[in-house]
Amino acid sequence: MPPQLPWLEPEDPLPHPDHAWGPDDPAPGLLAAGGALNVANLHAAYGQGTFPWYGPGQPILWWAPDPRMVLPVADFKLHRSLRRTLQSFRANPRAEIRIDHAFREVITACATKKRDGQAGTWIVPEMITAYTRLHSAGHAHSVETWIDGRLVGGLYCVAIGQAVFGESMFAHATDASKIALSALVAVCRRHGVQIIDCQQNTRHLASLGAREISRDAFLSHVRHAKAQPSPTWTFDPVYWSELLPSSATTA
Repeated sequence: MPPQLPWLEPEDPLPHPDHAWGPDDPAPGLLAAGGALNVANLHAAYGQGTFPWYGPGQPILWWAPDPRMVLPVADFKLHRSLRRTLQSFRANPRAEIRIDHAFREVITACATKKRDGQAGTWIVPEMITAYTRLHSAGHAHSVETWIDGRLVGGLYCVAIGQAVFGESMFAHATDASKIALSALVAVCRRHGVQIIDCQQNTRHLASLGAREISRDAFLSHVRHAKAQPSPTWTFDPVYWSELLPSSATTA
């Protein structure tokens, strides 16, 4: 029998991540159900390495996976084709990266994108509302790819100090989400952020340099990083030099 899953009232704190279900339980990493998606709860959850993830018709489910998929920004793999894409983007006067210009549009686009093998989305309407409020409070950000004045791709993330948690991406043009992710990596490198949390292991993330670390190592990182000064959440084109130095050779 799996251990009993704690049910949270809106004002209840989350259990410690160490109490999440283990590898032999029905849903490894599941920590608790219930609670509320308000700014205070979300801020506290991410501050202890926990995030909500659930589908339509389900209660709020809180997760603390072990291991945890992370992208060390120093290990970001800029493959030859993506390097060429970024060079073309940087040279295009009609293309730009914007941060926090259209957060609700970004998260809504992430919610409505089609996903292989999934009938629906985990970004349900109450999640859109909750993270938009978290954005208004300064703890969630969008990195956006714009071409010809049109939003063509992007991502959103949660950030507490220098603890950055990637959430979801979308693209309405080829490689537009990869451009936004590259821009986020450039911002992180410029401001000394070491790791972007990716939550779950996917082949695509691994191809870009992400890897799994233990939950204990991840929580240690979060405790240290959240106490550091927050990055300046703007994008200057000079940040591309973090990925495209003039002397770089292609990989």
